[in-house]
Amino acid sequence: MQTLAYNLNEKAEFASDGIVSKTIVDEKFAKVILFGFAAGQSLSEHTSSMPAIIHILSGKGKVLLGEQWHDAVPGSWYFMPPGLNHAIQADEDTVMLLTMFRGAATPVAGP
Repeated sequence: MQTLAYNLNEKAEFASDGIVSKTIVDEKFAKVILFGFAAGQSLSEHTSSMPAIIHILSGKGKVLLGEQWHDAVPGSWYFMPPGLNHAIQADEDTVMLLTMFRGAATPVAGP
């Protein structure tokens, strides 16, 4: 595995009326994808077979986890166990980092 160093804010891109995704890491243990959502774009409700984390880096929108919508602002962080339905809506240009864990156990609950 090689060492990588990125300024994610510089790496983020937007497409007019679209979503741009860039794979940052694709290893046996994890896949990390940087998303740039143009204002008004969304990912429809879906599930994943692996645990994942959404981290909002910039912009504003909403994240659906299960049946509850959450405000998505810079610094928002969401852990999703496998099988949880989720969706994302960007109210303004939004940058999101998605980390998916392959073959990982659910982490221990924090404070």
